[in-house]
Amino acid sequence: MVLAHLAGIKVFATGGLGGVHSGGESSMDISADLTELGRTRMAVVSSGCKSFLDIPRTLEYLETQGVCVATFADGRDGEVDFPAFWTRDSGSRSPLTIENENEAAAMTYAQQEFPLTSGLLFANPIPAEYSIAKNMMDTIITRALRDAQESGSMGSENTPFVLKQIRELTNGESVTANRALVEANVARGTKLAVHLSNLEQRRQDWTTKASVNDGRARRLTDAPAAEAGRTLNSSSNLVCTAVLPPSKVDVIVAGSLAIDLSCDYIRPPTESLSSQPQLHTSNPASITQTLGGVGQNVATALHYLNSSIRLCSSVADDVAGSTALNLLAERGLQTTGINKSGSGSHKSHTAQYVAINDAQKHMVLAMADMNILEDTSADFDFFWKPHFDACKPKWLVVDANWHSETLRKWLDTAQASGVKVAYEPVSAAKSRRMFAAKSERDSLAAVPNHLISLATPNALELSSMHDAASDAGLFDREDWWRAIDSMGLSSSGSRDKLVAVTNSLLVDQGVPQQSIRLLPFIPCILTTMGHEGVLMTQILRPGDDRLTSPDAAPYVLSRSTDGNNIVGGVYMRLFPPVETVSNDEIVSVNGVGDTFLGVLIAGLTKEKPRNLVDLVDIAQRGSVMTLKSREAVSPQILTLRNSL
Repeated sequence: MVLAHLAGIKVFATGGLGGVHSGGESSMDISADLTELGRTRMAVVSSGCKSFLDIPRTLEYLETQGVCVATFADGRDGEVDFPAFWTRDSGSRSPLTIENENEAAAMTYAQQEFPLTSGLLFANPIPAEYSIAKNMMDTIITRALRDAQESGSMGSENTPFVLKQIRELTNGESVTANRALVEANVARGTKLAVHLSNLEQRRQDWTTKASVNDGRARRLTDAPAAEAGRTLNSSSNLVCTAVLPPSKVDVIVAGSLAIDLSCDYIRPPTESLSSQPQLHTSNPASITQTLGGVGQNVATALHYLNSSIRLCSSVADDVAGSTALNLLAERGLQTTGINKSGSGSHKSHTAQYVAINDAQKHMVLAMADMNILEDTSADFDFFWKPHFDACKPKWLVVDANWHSETLRKWLDTAQASGVKVAYEPVSAAKSRRMFAAKSERDSLAAVPNHLISLATPNALELSSMHDAASDAGLFDREDWWRAIDSMGLSSSGSRDKLVAVTNSLLVDQGVPQQSIRLLPFIPCILTTMGHEGVLMTQILRPGDDRLTSPDAAPYVLSRSTDGNNIVGGVYMRLFPPVETVSNDEIVSVNGVGDTFLGVLIAGLTKEKPRNLVDLVDIAQRGSVMTLKSREAVSPQILTLRNSL
């Protein structure tokens, strides 16, 4: 039962149950599985318990433990006996009688909605053709128990001795019966599991896509304490949405929750071998498992820094999902925003990320399975959208693991709610997703109607975002040209200025130029570049202190002269690394960028927020802590609280 529960299995079929032994009221000889049924949520199918146990006291003990006991009628009318393993009747009435597996599945399904940890016992009588007559079994058991007493068999030795005597006294008939009842229980348990799965899937389809075609109001209950609200969609069908209790937070973090595997290559003591893992063969490595996912990493960083957050993600009903939820709870993070049923696909499983690092802990290759977030568009309106009204956040942090349609829903809902958005591109391939649009009308708008306030790409992701915007024709649009013109950039070229603010290598690579071209859609871009530091490119609003500050003057790339009230100028600054980290000090690069973003947002959501310029170095310090930690986000960033 324990192992099945940990594996996310909800139905367990076996032969028989233990029980209270004869004389158990004095000896306290009670099988441990009765106690376990009282504390482990599991639907157990068995043929009752062995006939030589004290069945009335067994049923009483199960009731004391809060275990619901029901017996399958199996073609019989009225009340039936609780079965006694080899025989269908025990002389003790069953507390409940049920007709079929459908009814058992409905009871199991209903119990999941209650805050209980106890299990259910569904007693399945042995098939009639294999049942041994009760009076015959009573005689055999009486003799077997007497033989056991005379032989001195006690405790754990008692049951094996009694079973051996019963086998001999029935001339092996008990073994045939045993095999038959196990097969019957497995068949019954399998049907129960299928019906339970169908109920759960029907509930998921109902709660995420429910509509009422006749136009009448329908009430939807998602949990005992939650009610459903109703909104009309464009086709006038009724769409149900969850109503959440108010719980104000600083940040909603919408992104991946995953189990991370970090594989660090260990170079053998042979000078001729490279520090890189060898392709097409097995490599020696040190492999660690941690809780990860971009969304989870950012949420954990914010949590460490005393920001109130709501993590919105999705996990499957599997071992990895249970592990992830338990680890979140241990950290004190709420799981209210976690869709625990997974996505619409039966093949979806909890996200996993595998990073292959070289001997210096630098990433060589990473493989990410985030498919569980791909089919979530239908879940958004019902499950996640209500969190904006309930939480009233200041910021939304969203990562690019979502499908482009779902990602756009996050952005549009944040804009409608007046919430600023920070975008984490995740990877070069996925960073393009925010530029995906079904039509020009749905594509990203330029300032002041921009959807994203801040982004933290690395250089590769920045380049990919730039190419995606270009491919989508965003640099040919009138609103883009209007925003670029208002920046006041030199028409005679600005290479020298860009080199002075950054360096010639970055300019040759086109990094500052790409940042500027994306500014109309993302007015603040912080490009993380490892040992080269962080490049900050930002649109300054008219009246920003940096436009007139002598200290900021070297970093003001341009000033607007057209008198608009949207763009005052462009600020560009290359922040050097706060610390040079040797290869020996690097433990893992996973989560470094996520920590950086988490620290930034934590600083921006404080009651008296720090200036973004000041926050960059603090965020870099947090990244260095994670770089030296085996955790995806170093708990040492707690020490940055006072700095924020």
